Amino acid sequence: MKITKAVIPAAGFGTRFLPATKAVPKEMLPIIDKPTIQYIAEEAIRAGITDMLIITSRGKDAIVNHFDKAFELEAILERDGKEELLKAVREVSDRLDVHFIRQREQKGLGHAVLCAKSFIGSEPFAVMLGDDVVDSDEPCIGQLMNEFDKCGSTVLGVQKVGAEHVSKYGIVDCERVDGKLYKVNGMVEKPKPEDAPSDIAVLGRYVLTPGIFKCLEKTPRGAGGEIQLTDGIVMLGETEDIYAYDFDGRRYDIGSKQGFLQATVDFALKRGDLKSEFAEYICKTADKIRG
Repeated sequence: MKITKAVIPAAGFGTRFLPATKAVPKEMLPIIDKPTIQYIAEEAIRAGITDMLIITSRGKDAIVNHFDKAFELEAILERDGKEELLKAVREVSDRLDVHFIRQREQKGLGHAVLCAKSFIGSEPFAVMLGDDVVDSDEPCIGQLMNEFDKCGSTVLGVQKVGAEHVSKYGIVDCERVDGKLYKVNGMVEKPKPEDAPSDIAVLGRYVLTPGIFKCLEKTPRGAGGEIQLTDGIVMLGETEDIYAYDFDGRRYDIGSKQGFLQATVDFALKRGDLKSEFAEYICKTADKIRG
């Protein structure tokens, strides 16, 4: 079955970016001139997704407004002949049907995904976390969708993170099937390094079968007192095969300040209108630091 729907959980408080996120959703913080959540939406479009559900919460109206049609702004841009800006404003809303639902209580990522049950129905679907921006030639979620077409089972996007970082992620116990594809035997959410089954981490991209909803409905609160998506996937693995795919691309942890800064620098250096002047500034700054 062709995957056409994606879910973006965006209900968190963004405490690591306070005080900026006191009034502005963390998903709306820009990498240069584009909100981080738009990078996720554009990745979905490139992969062939046509419908997206964003899970929001109280105080996240700016996300809804961003994906809405801005009649007055568009009229002014059109009147002034600013075609490039007009195209940028319309780009996502013209190519993607975006829907919204509120997660009324902060019960964790698993609960946020469960909020999408009525939207998804009985179809397989993509989940794309807004804290992870992936720069790749082939869209990251599209790579997972291609693997799903072959195996017909849940596929998790993974990469190696190193033993010193395993406590930040869901870590898979897996065995290689072929090339970059692994069969998942188990998962542990944010283990201590000595307890980690591997250094292969799930990094914010999933293709899930609808069976995940029954599992999440029965999943007890786990790490942090929240309903963990990892625990629901482990339960799903009792009745369905689970796979992991080591995707191609540079992944940025936008949920951390360091990752956010790295993404801003790297994306700026790929922009034709910014690269030369910005690179010169970086070189001068580096010289000052060394000096």
